[in-house]
Amino acid sequence: MTAGLKGRERDQEPRSRGLSKRGRGSYDKDKPPVFTLVDRGSGQRYVVPAKSADESTVRLLLGERQEESLTVYTDGFRAYDPLEDDENFQREAVIHSEGEYVDGEAHVNTCESHASLVRRWLSPHRGVSKDKLTPYLRAFQLRRRILRKPGREALKEIVRTVL
Repeated sequence: MTAGLKGRERDQEPRSRGLSKRGRGSYDKDKPPVFTLVDRGSGQRYVVPAKSADESTVRLLLGERQEESLTVYTDGFRAYDPLEDDENFQREAVIHSEGEYVDGEAHVNTCESHASLVRRWLSPHRGVSKDKLTPYLRAFQLRRRILRKPGREALKEIVRTVL
């Protein structure tokens, strides 16, 4: 096809793009959801694969990191909606579909930035099995933790993590 014909009607259907179907991925469809959690106080970042992207998964992830007053900054994903009514969490959200990306302290830019680094880390592997995704993500997190440490400290961190 020449460049002049791009975007016009075609004689044949476009080729299949594999798993790149529209909509949210799921574990059953071999595209497991991956949650990115950032602790704004300590700067710790967690990348957690999950079987599903629903309310029970979100509560399970946040339940492990519960403190006295936990403020959860989210985007407009529906699974976070029940947190509005929960007294254990204070939820502040930005709704990207309405053109809102920052509202005072509420933003998810750090999570989105970290998620893009994860995607970039995984891309040379040309597809990672959902069964092996967790070890790949742990290796990514270890690499990010030791990235700016001096040699000896980095080596100690690696040995501590591996053993």
